[in-house]
Amino acid sequence: MTHTTEPGAGRGGHGENTRKGKGVHRRRFLGGMAGVGLGAVAGAGAAFSLLTEAGRSKASAATNSATLTVPDLLEGTTSGSTTTFTLEARTGTAEVLPGVTSDTMGYNQSFLGPTMKWTSGDTVLLDITNSLGEDTTVHFHGAHVPAKMDGGPQVAFTDGTTWSPTFTVKDEAKTLWYHPHALGTTAKQAVHGLAGMIIVEDDSTASSDLPSTYGTDDIPLIFQSLATDSAGALKYDLSGYLSSGLSFPLLLNGTNVDDTTLTFTATRTRTRFRVLNASPSDIITLQRSDGGKLNQIATDQGYLTAATEVTSIRLVAGARAEFVLDLSDAVTLQAVVTTGWVRGGSGTYDVLAITASGTDTPADLPSSLNTIDRYDTSGFTARTITLGQSGTSMTIDGSVGTSMSSMAMISTTLGSKEIWTIKNNTQLEHSFHLHDVPYQLVSVNGADPTGVDLGWFDTYEVVGGGTIKIAMEFTDFSDDTYMYMLHCHLLQHEDEGMMASLMVTES
Repeated sequence: MTHTTEPGAGRGGHGENTRKGKGVHRRRFLGGMAGVGLGAVAGAGAAFSLLTEAGRSKASAATNSATLTVPDLLEGTTSGSTTTFTLEARTGTAEVLPGVTSDTMGYNQSFLGPTMKWTSGDTVLLDITNSLGEDTTVHFHGAHVPAKMDGGPQVAFTDGTTWSPTFTVKDEAKTLWYHPHALGTTAKQAVHGLAGMIIVEDDSTASSDLPSTYGTDDIPLIFQSLATDSAGALKYDLSGYLSSGLSFPLLLNGTNVDDTTLTFTATRTRTRFRVLNASPSDIITLQRSDGGKLNQIATDQGYLTAATEVTSIRLVAGARAEFVLDLSDAVTLQAVVTTGWVRGGSGTYDVLAITASGTDTPADLPSSLNTIDRYDTSGFTARTITLGQSGTSMTIDGSVGTSMSSMAMISTTLGSKEIWTIKNNTQLEHSFHLHDVPYQLVSVNGADPTGVDLGWFDTYEVVGGGTIKIAMEFTDFSDDTYMYMLHCHLLQHEDEGMMASLMVTES
């Protein structure tokens, strides 16, 4: 989700404790019990003692610097009209806390994965080998692909096997990502590092007018707010998050930035940044340390109608955004972390110090990036999707979706146009993600969307007790066996049952 308001403004029920100002870092924060009911807390026993530690935020200026690591660009092999990308999900080790070794997972490496570039209209084939020792899937988050190729729980594949989905890229230019999506293990595997970015390119005028040289003036920023104990064991479920002695490090492109500000030298005056919140639950708000503007050019699902000046970009778990900076002087980017679940990160970090060294003079940003026709929803099919809670289980429409047979199923037909009311009957934070097609916001807590919220989304925030209305059209793909998913992208909530299936059949 994106906002132009100050981070934390108007947020209720989450016990926010953010610090603002240049150079402020959080080393350790034992967050409030923001996302769990009283019954669950009582069942946690000793967890009550942890409540007294909430708000003990140790903050200091960054003491170290390091160069920003840009994820490798995965080269595909083209044969005929098909480009093949090869991935291996594997285990490894990495330093999530400086000087401490953690057991991790990654694609083609020990932690995180390479960036893939797809071109709109091309056919891609992905050969993905599972070397994890347990089942997994790979979901192409935000991609408009057939249900059988979407990487949902129905296509989980075992250790030692290779899954090879293939499809034509129907998406226009946008930033997507890939991560696991098997039942009950999504949080574990993603927290341990199974995540990577996908860049979709197209031949639009906007794309040709914007920076696009990967690693030079087109830079991925992958944020992860994680939980770990002092021995480096990464936590991903309720019992793990309620254990004592935890740290909640913030990582940028796999590097801990709790006490380190990363550096990047911009050799082009105009630089494009693609931001992904790959955290399991926490919210990331990006801003400039000097209070200056960011020119946001895209939301989850592609370009805005025009570049829009914002003071901050707020991303719930799973969300993405793109912005450009015209750099004549140095700029420092800050990340404000807000606890999204029972406990988590909190604080403001100077994450990236950008040095301006470009001598070129870029042309004016294009006055138009995209045409977005707003839906007239008067004839749309209406549904209400209810997000609920039963003890420590999470529900959609009253069903706990921890198995394909137990979850609620939404049935629709190819070509259907629908308007959904997503109603949050809990006081917890949720991040609503829909597979298959993008959606437009019709209202957010009763208010009409404005500014960047008039873009296209696949992941959006639903605050405790709040309601969003979204509209979408089901195009291109139908199947009477394989289903898409709709769920909360707080990964723990997903694993605890807040997931339903979506069946799109022929009309």
